[in-house]
Amino acid sequence: MNAINVIAPYKYLDMWVFDDERVGLLQEPFVSGADTMIDKVVATFPDPDSGFIMLFSANAFPGHQIKLSWRRSDSNGNWYFSEELDMEGWLCPALLKYFEQPPKEIYVQVKAKKAVA
Repeated sequence: MNAINVIAPYKYLDMWVFDDERVGLLQEPFVSGADTMIDKVVATFPDPDSGFIMLFSANAFPGHQIKLSWRRSDSNGNWYFSEELDMEGWLCPALLKYFEQPPKEIYVQVKAKKAVA
């Protein structure tokens, strides 16, 4: 398993989703508050609906902007809280494609995609 993972979420049918062939995911949606968290962190990005870069890790890394703290498990997924955003979101069982067990913390960095000239 990678120490830092990278995905490129984008909007599909008005929902945030991501693909990661490496772990067998296609149009995996963010739901139950995780989508609202994304809306908030990419609000200033140019054309975020076409996609952005998200790095995440169970370990703090230079440049991370958000720390998600585990709150509880529910419906095969896990609820995490972001103090920076003052929001809570649910992460589905796809989380276990990246971690052997739900981490107590997840550190996140988001970046706008560079414009293609």
